[in-house]
Amino acid sequence: MKYLITFSYDGSKYFGYQKQPNKPTVQQEIENVLTQLNSNKPVIISASGRTDSGVHALNQKAHFVLDKEYDESKLQYSMNKMLSTSIYIKNVEKKEDNFHARFDVKKKKYTYKINVGEYNPLEYNYIFQYNKELNIEEMKKAIKYFEGLHNFKSFTKIDEEKETYEREIFETNIIKEKNIISITFVGTGFMRYMVRNMVGLLVEIGSGKKDSNCVKDVLLAEDRTKAGITIDPNGLYLEDVYYE
Repeated sequence: MKYLITFSYDGSKYFGYQKQPNKPTVQQEIENVLTQLNSNKPVIISASGRTDSGVHALNQKAHFVLDKEYDESKLQYSMNKMLSTSIYIKNVEKKEDNFHARFDVKKKKYTYKINVGEYNPLEYNYIFQYNKELNIEEMKKAIKYFEGLHNFKSFTKIDEEKETYEREIFETNIIKEKNIISITFVGTGFMRYMVRNMVGLLVEIGSGKKDSNCVKDVLLAEDRTKAGITIDPNGLYLEDVYYE
């Protein structure tokens, strides 16, 4: 039986989502639990995508197949009882055999959080501590240039070889509540470091180091060295994954 899970996790406790030898990862911990629930027969989960070390998720999605059929609520309960407190299964649903958690994704939503107020050590793992004012209006002008279908080669990992670097961003938003700035992107998909690189450029614009119009030139350059800094992972959240 194939199942789809929706789950959240604290990325500061793991070396990323994808399993790695001798390192704690989200995928490995969930697979270990599911293998126990599957009469110790190995279970591989397929997620909507991977997140890097330090990146968090509010509604990550993954599918897997179990030999035994479970009631969804009982499976959710059993998994949460066995998982560490850094991962939480929010929902379980049965899916058709042809469903795929990665290939059926229609769009994803990422949010990056920045503290422009006083340094807060309790937030360090969850909100990027910039601790200086940023020009929000210039950042709002700049972020709109990302919307639409573009080649995002300038905003992915420099040695990341892809068949295509084209991605479509449907919606962007920047809001400030007290001292926290939240930057949101909704798009068809995001390459490695893409969101962090886009936010890095926005921070440089907000700090006055670059002009808001430069986003157009960086996109056209298709050159990672033109885009500026890769911002830290700790403020990044995979907020949601959509299949419709």
